Amino acid sequence: MTRFALTVEYDGRPFMGWQRQDHGPSVQQALEDAAFAVTGERTAVHAAGRTDAGVHALGMRAHLDIARAITPFRLMEALNARVRPHPVAVLDCVAVPDDWHSRFSCLGRHYEYRIVQRRAPLTWEAGLAWRIAAELDEAAMQAGAQQLVGRHDFTTFRSAHCQADSPLRTLDRLDVTREGDRIVVRASARSFLHHQVRSMVGCLALVGQGKWTSADMRSALEARDRAALGFNAPSDGLFFVAADYP
Repeated sequence: MTRFALTVEYDGRPFMGWQRQDHGPSVQQALEDAAFAVTGERTAVHAAGRTDAGVHALGMRAHLDIARAITPFRLMEALNARVRPHPVAVLDCVAVPDDWHSRFSCLGRHYEYRIVQRRAPLTWEAGLAWRIAAELDEAAMQAGAQQLVGRHDFTTFRSAHCQADSPLRTLDRLDVTREGDRIVVRASARSFLHHQVRSMVGCLALVGQGKWTSADMRSALEARDRAALGFNAPSDGLFFVAADYP
């Protein structure tokens, strides 16, 4: 039995999320079905993060165990051939030790959220970014974001359905930058709560529009109450970028 680590890119629009679901397609199912078609083996594909419906990935890390003798390159090529026509691609595949785990060995996860600031509707980027017509002050958003960096109780910014044992998380980075008509929010932490990034971005958008201040961000955090949240940003603009390992 060999354990293979995958780096996976996917467009989340057709999927109910990463995790296999009874009520719709998932990225996990697409890859597990492809692996079965290649090897004849039913194997679970575990990921560094369980992205929600509509969330995308540029470099999701995952792993699976295969009994059949096959090289990493051949497995990568075969998975890419069999996963079609789903918008999923295996960018890299390497053999790893048996105790390497895409989720539990992970030391850091990186996300980015893309906002397009314009009045015209999105065309080819529809579902790949959040369009906001109102003028956004990225400097104010950056100042508001810094209120959340560090170790805090993020109850306000977690889904009511979050299954994490504790709302305590250490947010290592939350930065807001402008690139032309685009604003990108980049977040890094060892782990995130369910909906945490989208919840933070939704509130930062309120700051950018002048509806909230940095002090309001701090107050929402300190409230430790989901009712204090502004709102969740849509899943469209969220991308899992990368994961860190020892």
